[in-house]
Amino acid sequence: TALVTLLGIGVFWAGTDGFTAFTAETARRADVLRSPRSLPAAALEDQDGRRFSLQDYQGRLLAVEFIYTRCTTVCRSLGMAFRQVRERLPAQALGREVALLSISFDAARDDPASLKAYGQAFGADGAHWRIARIRSPDEVAPLLAAFGIVVIADGLGGFEHNAAIHLLGRDGKLAQISDIDQPVAFADRIARTL
Repeated sequence: TALVTLLGIGVFWAGTDGFTAFTAETARRADVLRSPRSLPAAALEDQDGRRFSLQDYQGRLLAVEFIYTRCTTVCRSLGMAFRQVRERLPAQALGREVALLSISFDAARDDPASLKAYGQAFGADGAHWRIARIRSPDEVAPLLAAFGIVVIADGLGGFEHNAAIHLLGRDGKLAQISDIDQPVAFADRIARTL
């Protein structure tokens, strides 16, 4: 009995990342903190039709969220959280040391006009906070997988998806994942590193 109990505790310890991760989301976040992830190349297009990539931000910190513009639930919460992050960051650091990027995974419907309307609803300026879409359908799944974003069509033209605020380090790697209900703490952590 003692051996079975010890084996059970050992399996539980291994399966919960040393008793620290009791959900897949917590495990994903702990894994990223331990070992920042490289991200695949993806061609993006912003609300003004400008093309760019995540690699263009290397040397700066980049906060990233994933949305689709017709979303009336979690994406609205993400937009409000990102607005709080932007307002909390030092104005002189925005654009030079840190930027914000909302990425739509629904490129088929989220054209530049839709992206611009979404950005205007939350005060995104298109310079320090851009709203973009992934241009190539072939690049959507690899980018979402690298970030750990799960997107499921809801059968009504929308999507169910997990939501978080992601931080890319100056090296362009995914370094941190935070809850959307803690934008002030997220911004304060960034401000301390500037």
